[in-house]
Amino acid sequence: MIDWQPLILTFQLAAITTALLLVIAIPLAYWLAHSRSKMKPVMETLVSMPLVLPPTVLGFYLLLAFSPSGSFGNWLDEWLGLRLVFSFGGLVFASMIYSLPFMVQPIQSGFAHLSPSLREASYVLGKSRITTLFRVLLPNIRPSLLTGIVLAFAHTIGEFGVVLMIGGNIPGQTRVASIAIYDEVESLNYAAANIYSMVLFIITFSILLMVYLVNGGYLYRFSGKIRRPRP
Repeated sequence: MIDWQPLILTFQLAAITTALLLVIAIPLAYWLAHSRSKMKPVMETLVSMPLVLPPTVLGFYLLLAFSPSGSFGNWLDEWLGLRLVFSFGGLVFASMIYSLPFMVQPIQSGFAHLSPSLREASYVLGKSRITTLFRVLLPNIRPSLLTGIVLAFAHTIGEFGVVLMIGGNIPGQTRVASIAIYDEVESLNYAAANIYSMVLFIITFSILLMVYLVNGGYLYRFSGKIRRPRP
């Protein structure tokens, strides 16, 4: 019998991570698109680091940072009651960091390519910055938003190195589909590994196909730039 829990956990992780990233990415991408601060190159570098950094490196440092034996991890445990190592919450936090550029960069590009006249016209009509953002700017970058959401969701589904380092392999808590596939292959249980892999393949293919049909070639401009090394 196949254990469906890793697949359920995987899509729960991807959905939660994508929702939280969307909330964070919109103001961050807006700032990166329009800021002239000297800190902008530093922020862009930090956001883009997961694209080139091996996932095991990020997972290792997160493991050190959140370990209860470390000062920061001990502080989180003692004062906030948070233990992010080998927990679902830790997977969410690590996934947000690792998938951040996949959400931010398409949205940043969308904001950067909007005509300034849209903002100026909204301000002239007496609209606030918040109203202008949600009623004028975001509706005009829907393809960028959809691209960021899909890329972040799909990338989270395929994570392996980061989730293994920070979450381990705890059934029902941190054992996501990518880890389950690895376990089944190690056990020579290729039938189960094939089922997990096929479900992920079909779902991700369907999501990407839908986006290509809706957005045309828009997604390609971003997905074609994204490369990451193997763990």
